[in-house]
Amino acid sequence: MQSYVAKPLRVNVAPPSITYGVVLKCRHKETGQIVAIKKFKESDEDEQVKKTAMREIRILKHENIVSLIEVFRRKGKLYLVFEYVEKTILEEIEKNPEGLDPTVIRSLMWQLVRAIQFCHQNNIIHRDIKPENLLVSKNGVLKLCDFGFARTLAAAGAKYTDYVSTRWYRAPELLVGDVSYGKAVDIWAVGCMFAEITTGLPLFPGDSDIDQLYHIIKCLGRITSRQQELFRKNSLYVGVKVWVTL
Repeated sequence: MQSYVAKPLRVNVAPPSITYGVVLKCRHKETGQIVAIKKFKESDEDEQVKKTAMREIRILKHENIVSLIEVFRRKGKLYLVFEYVEKTILEEIEKNPEGLDPTVIRSLMWQLVRAIQFCHQNNIIHRDIKPENLLVSKNGVLKLCDFGFARTLAAAGAKYTDYVSTRWYRAPELLVGDVSYGKAVDIWAVGCMFAEITTGLPLFPGDSDIDQLYHIIKCLGRITSRQQELFRKNSLYVGVKVWVTL
């Protein structure tokens, strides 16, 4: 990174199948431009890292998705250079514990829906919509970021991992272990985000997967028949069978 001066910005947490480094806040030595650089640990055999990076490059071309500036490799590591955006929605929620202003909520939700619509039109599901992954510029422009969990939708019936998304924003089908899901998991997370920026509190703050399901069912009623069947077959929930069908 000879053209940039960097310092740690934040650490990304990823599932074992994908190897991430950190995200660095950097300044270009010549232009002074501030950017965010995602550093991947990469080896010649690590095709998943390459595919993930290339997937980001493919879809990051929308005003409500953080812009990719350049990509380079150095000393066995892959670097993705993105525009730097000043803050996250998480920071906005922390500053407004009783919820954001209704005008701001309308603007942010409209922009988030546009970003997700763009992803879905390109057959991409993000799978990790949460306050930390929603950036907001000083001009109030929302930018969806961090496509580390993103996946290209395959043919009908294709199977995906259920280990995606942060628990509080995880759809019921993911919680019961369904591996045949689609765009609806993003829409669920968008709904959770709407509630959170409106009230200042997470809608379903479960402290475990089973507690997360409890919060959802208590609020919305029983899960679907398919989800109940998957729940009963899931070894993680052995012995739990009373409240799930209420």
